[in-house]
Amino acid sequence: MAANTSMEMISKVLETQLLQTAKIMEEQLDAEMEKMDKPDEDEMEVLKERRLQALKKAQQQKQEWLSKGHGEYREIPSERDFFQEVKESKNVVCHFYKDSTMRCKILDKHLAILAKKHIETKFLMLNVEKAPFLCERLRIKVIPTLALVKDGKTKDYIVGFSDLGNTDEFTTETLEWRLGCSEIIKYNGNLMEPPFQNQKKHGTHFTKVDKKTIRGKTCDSDSDD
Repeated sequence: MAANTSMEMISKVLETQLLQTAKIMEEQLDAEMEKMDKPDEDEMEVLKERRLQALKKAQQQKQEWLSKGHGEYREIPSERDFFQEVKESKNVVCHFYKDSTMRCKILDKHLAILAKKHIETKFLMLNVEKAPFLCERLRIKVIPTLALVKDGKTKDYIVGFSDLGNTDEFTTETLEWRLGCSEIIKYNGNLMEPPFQNQKKHGTHFTKVDKKTIRGKTCDSDSDD
């Protein structure tokens, strides 16, 4: 009897110890999980400081862009100015235009909107009659032409409206998409599909665009050669 009683007591003690151990482990696990879900004050301060620094950096970058003429669509007076403008900005879109070409005015409207939206990119316009050397160097033969310049080098061209649906009634979103294909702006949409709004209504047709240079591509008859 005494032996049985002793064994039962030992068993109960072991059971109690196991339950206490399991409870302690469970409490520790809960504490760890809570710590993961709720960062301590030091971690929260680090996260806040990182966000603050990121915001400051973004604001400084914005001010730097604005100081270099980003955020507006503006005309430069000569080809000499072109070289200085592209030298000081990573991404530049330059519209080579003629006053006599109506389609240049259509393009102006869309570029003015995008310049305000995409301040990471500089948007310029240059009269081809004031830039004969530059037009020859860049092989600009069709008006309007957009030269897309990254890191001081001409990466791509948008010649006429052939990449914009072959229509005068293309949307600003379509031009934005095309610029995004060349990575000259930060584009948040789907590059695989152009925003072909009113495509059926106007019978527009979009040319498949890759990221290679499209220099020399011709556009429709309303543009000046």
